[in-house]
Amino acid sequence: MPRVLCLAGTDPSGGAGLLADVKSVAAMGGYAMGVVTAVTVQNTRGVTGVHAIPVETVVAQLDAVADDVEIDAMKIGMLGEASLVEAVGEWLERRRPRNVVLDPVMVATTGGRLASDDAARLLRELVPVVDIVTPNVPELGVLCGQTTAPHLEMVVEQAELVHEQTGSAVLATTGDLADGSSHDVLVESERDWRTTRRLPFVRVDTPHTHGTGCSLSSALATARVGAGDWLSAYRRVRPWMDGALHGGLTLEVGQGAGPLDHGWFLHH
Repeated sequence: MPRVLCLAGTDPSGGAGLLADVKSVAAMGGYAMGVVTAVTVQNTRGVTGVHAIPVETVVAQLDAVADDVEIDAMKIGMLGEASLVEAVGEWLERRRPRNVVLDPVMVATTGGRLASDDAARLLRELVPVVDIVTPNVPELGVLCGQTTAPHLEMVVEQAELVHEQTGSAVLATTGDLADGSSHDVLVESERDWRTTRRLPFVRVDTPHTHGTGCSLSSALATARVGAGDWLSAYRRVRPWMDGALHGGLTLEVGQGAGPLDHGWFLHH
């Protein structure tokens, strides 16, 4: 069973952040561990408050787990403050767990800002320390210092640029792309040979996408443990994600952008 450490903020409504991570890891057959970076005040209608956990407490949580448990994979989500981004980067250099996935959380699905300007800038510097980064389209633009891509080919160009600048694999998710494209983009290198893949999926017409990025990245980290590469891990995760999006249509949680149904396969 993959032992997966998730580093994220909380969401009291249960759809995003650490609670979504735990559900996603379990759905992929893993054992989830969680380090809290921030306590948010939010629900499906929006984020009204973010309260950061002291940096030394976050690092102490990370060390407590790493001192005791062998970490097979790690998902990094909301960091929020620049000092925490720097501290996590230093911890990764010191501990270097395997299969590290960075979800560069900057803005919630509901529109609430989840990272300071300084933190967003430093997230770019964290990318070279991880194995793969999973930005959505707006986050991808921030990572490469450009505007938000309006179409798939610009997403491809930006993903290749981030990979070239950092050496990290990039999985750009395009569910919110303005031109309606239904392809995720995976860029990675093996033996100095870059491969870019456009990965088609069937778009689910749903307003209930709360926590999609959190869920995808933590599921991907878990799936990578038993897979030979990121492409194989993605191909395992995508059908589960599609089922979770469909399940969210009937979940009836909240009055805004509702969550996914992480355990949809248990009652189908």
